[in-house]
Amino acid sequence: MFDAKRLLDQFLVSQGGAQVGHAPDAPNAGPSNAGGLLGGALAGGLVGLIAGTKTGRKLGKAAVGYGGSALLGGLAYKAWNDWRAGRGMVVGQPAAAAIPQPPPAGSAFLPAPGQENDLNRSLVRAMIAAAKADGHIDGDEQQRIFRAVNDMQLGAEEKAFVMDELAGPADIAAVAAGATCPETAAEIYLASLFAIDPSGAAEREYLARLAAYLDLDPGLVQHLHANADQVRT
Repeated sequence: MFDAKRLLDQFLVSQGGAQVGHAPDAPNAGPSNAGGLLGGALAGGLVGLIAGTKTGRKLGKAAVGYGGSALLGGLAYKAWNDWRAGRGMVVGQPAAAAIPQPPPAGSAFLPAPGQENDLNRSLVRAMIAAAKADGHIDGDEQQRIFRAVNDMQLGAEEKAFVMDELAGPADIAAVAAGATCPETAAEIYLASLFAIDPSGAAEREYLARLAAYLDLDPGLVQHLHANADQVRT
């Protein structure tokens, strides 16, 4: 059975050389296997190779313990509420203090168990497409990436999904089509933001196009960027 939650966790929250635990009271958060795809990329690993850039940034320790669904859902939920309430963005807040409470279980930001597969699949697709935003990948690099994916602790269906997404062109319309409501649109944008270094010209252009496809308010986009920055070091 395709386990999109496990795949998302491998992309986002697994880092370092040891297994990490889960954040207290974080629904759907659980232990993550070492060597996650995006965790490595933020420190210059696999998604960095796909994107042709090394961000040199990684998740702060307080964020690592969250499952991917809880982390992205919590950050998007906080950004959404702050934007709707007209609250200003906090700059320079310590990462440990910046981890938000998970959104209510069963909300658009964190679907109930058994209903989250489609959203998690869309979040992974968004990260892969964003990581390829600058178009920097040749045949040798693709083979190295495929070998790394094959070594990940994933089932055959998950590996096939990742490899298919890597092999195909980045389809921003398909990424945006994964949004079923404004809340999931915000979460898809946030996932994309975690996959790349947004200071690059190609990456900035990609994010701007994605925000337009997702019909995101510029103020909400600013809050999503600010919340992402709070959990990366």
